Amino acid sequence: MDALFEPVVGEWKRNSPRLATVRRILTLIFSAVFLVVGLVLALLLPDDLWWIGAIVAAIASAGAVWGWIWAGRNQRSWGYAENADDLLVTSGVMFKRLVAIPYGRMQYVDVEAGPLARAYGIATVTLHTASPETAANIPGLAADQATALRNRLTELGESHGAGV
Repeated sequence: MDALFEPVVGEWKRNSPRLATVRRILTLIFSAVFLVVGLVLALLLPDDLWWIGAIVAAIASAGAVWGWIWAGRNQRSWGYAENADDLLVTSGVMFKRLVAIPYGRMQYVDVEAGPLARAYGIATVTLHTASPETAANIPGLAADQATALRNRLTELGESHGAGV
């Protein structure tokens, strides 16, 4: 069944492992906020309701562990392959997705990176088409790889008569 998600020619190009690091940092920050809220609730609530704060803290801790594991698996699930007429983008661990975007259908290509992503030297390339179903993003590309992909897609889109 995994052959269904293989590119016709070539191999998948993968994103940077730094994507998992960035997502783990964001998960830990988010979980730490809820952990602190849970601990404060446990200390400030009356003696018979301290368990509410303990539950919030436990859920925050479990979320941090789950997010740590998820970040690595999610990072490894992304890939893209360039064919002669289209770009293939795959993602997903349990529910795999494969999107084929014809170069002639691309309207424009975005490259974006938040402050943490810039600090780790990664960016997200987003391909926009007329249909939101065929639009795709490729997160966690090294900055030079993202720039090269954007330039290549722009050239291919123009040569295939697209509005890029």
